[in-house]
Amino acid sequence: MRYLLILPTAMLVLASCQQKVQTADSTASPLNGSWKLLNSKSIIKKDTTDTSPKKGIETIKLYNDDHFSFFTHNTVKIDTPQFVAGAGTYTLSGGTYTEHLQYCNAREWENHDFNFTLTVKNDTMQQRGVEKIDSLHIDHIIIETYVKMKSK
Repeated sequence: MRYLLILPTAMLVLASCQQKVQTADSTASPLNGSWKLLNSKSIIKKDTTDTSPKKGIETIKLYNDDHFSFFTHNTVKIDTPQFVAGAGTYTLSGGTYTEHLQYCNAREWENHDFNFTLTVKNDTMQQRGVEKIDSLHIDHIIIETYVKMKSK
């Protein structure tokens, strides 16, 4: 009779120890992951400047569901390393994308919002919008194209 009680109890204990299998979250951002900058442009009035990373310079942008970060650095060792970084929160609604830059090594850029139109197609993302900071006399359109980096 005791064995009849032990068996169901043991099965209940074993069942409660099973790990839950995580399913894909339908609310996860399509941006989640790592993205490498392929090319970029800055447009001031009618003048377009190619601001794409030069040889030996790399820019990476990282996303989770509501935060982003970016960094630019030189991939070749030189006497004076180049490093630019920033991070903050973002919202994405359809093709409307807004970054709130909370942290940046160029401190005067912190606590500003930047609005973009964002398109994602397969492994390519493009953001286009205005970066404007009156106090710094910055007012230009940027167009950046990224490719999603594959996980190892």
